[in-house]
Amino acid sequence: MAQDPQIPGLEHRPSDSPYVERVYRVEPGAAPAPARMVSVANSNWELIAWTAEGVTTVSVRGPETHPTVVPMGDSMDGAFGVVFSHGAHLRNLPVPALVDSSVDSPHATDRTFVLEGAEWEIPAYGNAETFVERLVRAGLLVRDPLVADVLAGDTPLLVTPRSVQRRVAAATGLTQGTIRQIERARQAAMLLRSGTATADVVHLVGYHDQPHLARSMARFVGRKATELQKPAPDEVLSLLYKTDAQVRP
Repeated sequence: MAQDPQIPGLEHRPSDSPYVERVYRVEPGAAPAPARMVSVANSNWELIAWTAEGVTTVSVRGPETHPTVVPMGDSMDGAFGVVFSHGAHLRNLPVPALVDSSVDSPHATDRTFVLEGAEWEIPAYGNAETFVERLVRAGLLVRDPLVADVLAGDTPLLVTPRSVQRRVAAATGLTQGTIRQIERARQAAMLLRSGTATADVVHLVGYHDQPHLARSMARFVGRKATELQKPAPDEVLSLLYKTDAQVRP
């Protein structure tokens, strides 16, 4: 379990489920919330539930190919999210339709929400995997294991490159190249935020040169390297973490 000091009350953990990349929660009232959050590009989709001003919303949010700025302030009273692994997707809600978009549950309370016409209990931080297993047993959540293997750098046998590309796009909504670019930018942002020198980040993550890094930060993170190394006091980045996706060219 890890905590991010830049986001008050945030903790997150990896998962041993092949369907889940990470689980996170933001506890209410941990500390004054920053004025805004920069939601950086992300190649995974997620299920997120949050409460603001007494109203709970549950949403399926797709991969994001560009950064967005989200106002925060003191309106949010806690949040919970499940980040799904590459290759996992809802059978009747294809990930390609969710890229840079989201779908809210038509009805949600502080305990339940509606998904695919049925009522589900909102999972907790400690039992997210149980919830995911129920989705799998109900036939709502499926997984293409080849996608995760390919993005981790494995070369599939008896599958043509065109078939691999088609399956990656069907399960993630993105091309392999876009996923690599997004994950490389996220890794670079993590290093810059931790104080790593820009020249070292270029070498560690596999950029051609510093202008290449700068273009990637502008496209996928929305901030310059210097802004990541010395962030504004009233601004935070969205959740960053290391994945198994290959980031080098």
